[in-house]
Amino acid sequence: QVQLVESGGGLVQAGGSLRLSCAVSGRTFSGYVMGWFRQAPGKERDFVAAINWDYGSTNTANSVKGRFTISRDNAKNTLYLQMNSLKSEDTAVYYCAARQGAIATNNYHYDYWGQGTQVTVSS
Repeated sequence: QVQLVESGGGLVQAGGSLRLSCAVSGRTFSGYVMGWFRQAPGKERDFVAAINWDYGSTNTANSVKGRFTISRDNAKNTLYLQMNSLKSEDTAVYYCAARQGAIATNNYHYDYWGQGTQVTVSS
């Protein structure tokens, strides 16, 4: 059974940093893409970043490019999202997700999801 478990969320002041982690288990993820999405109250679930588990190639949303960095540690089966220069508009529940195949930015293309971790940025 595939499990994705996020951690690292919290309350931070604008301009601060957080690092989210997503522990993945239940299968080998070779051939998979891992992604981060976020959802603010009353809004859709938006793409943040994704990474090819095997090759490390990435895709990052323009809204966070230059501030957020996605990475993975294959040996630890862990996905990360380093978030710097946080803004109030980054406040949301952040989810990690997995899909087999190429990087995709639409959440409908992802098959496995974590439970989410809350990130709140105070201005």
